[in-house]
Amino acid sequence: MSAATATATATTVDADARIPLRGHLRHTGALVRRNLLWIRQDPESMFDAILMPVVFTLLFVYVFGGSIGQALGGGQDGYVQYVIPGMIAMMSMTLSQGVGTGFSQDFNSGVMDRFRSLPIGRGSVLFAKISVELLRMLFATTVLMIVAVLVGFDIHHWAGLFAAVGLSAVFASSIMWVFLTLGVILKNAQSVQAMGFLVLFPLQFGSSIFAPTNSMPGWLQHFTDYNPLSTLADAARGLMVGGPVAHDLWVTLGWSAAITAVAAPYAIHKFRTKN
Repeated sequence: MSAATATATATTVDADARIPLRGHLRHTGALVRRNLLWIRQDPESMFDAILMPVVFTLLFVYVFGGSIGQALGGGQDGYVQYVIPGMIAMMSMTLSQGVGTGFSQDFNSGVMDRFRSLPIGRGSVLFAKISVELLRMLFATTVLMIVAVLVGFDIHHWAGLFAAVGLSAVFASSIMWVFLTLGVILKNAQSVQAMGFLVLFPLQFGSSIFAPTNSMPGWLQHFTDYNPLSTLADAARGLMVGGPVAHDLWVTLGWSAAITAVAAPYAIHKFRTKN
């Protein structure tokens, strides 16, 4: 890093430190509004939040529901009750990738250079991105639940449903810090998307989201035991349908706290120092 860059970085950090909490909140709110207006101008950016819950729900229920549901002892109807809570967990992970690709695109278009030239808190830019992506996730979850009811899902516990969605949002916000970091350090959105696929694919399918893990090989079962998507899916399943919750709930919250504690400071640091 050159002396000029180091001086500019130090000045940026000092400027951030002088901005009060109310200022950071105001900046975050303004940037959230800016991102929402951008979505309004580009409604195609919501296609994944609308179509993904529909396509994945219909695909897994009608293609795999009969065979896996029979193994569960409840047929297709039993599989619907099993897979929908897992789909909520999947939404939290899959849509989190969008925050990284969008962030990378903003860097390449010069928008982030403009933001970093303004007297605003640098962390506000990242918090605004996460806030808008969480709103997109909640919208996708609403679409998912509408489709779920249409294919036969029974909502046993409304409070459990809201708790499961809240838990998924907490976990999603932690994963978004990872993708924000990728959006800063990788050169383009395609690289972020490719890296995200390499992370998402084994975590989603090596979990209890789509099928029970007791028929998997022993080594894979050990992986699923430590996979946060498994604990998130099982916690959501217990909250929405019934069953043990406490262990999976605390493990998921522990994963969320640990990921945020590591990834959030690093993402903010890399954003401040990127040249």
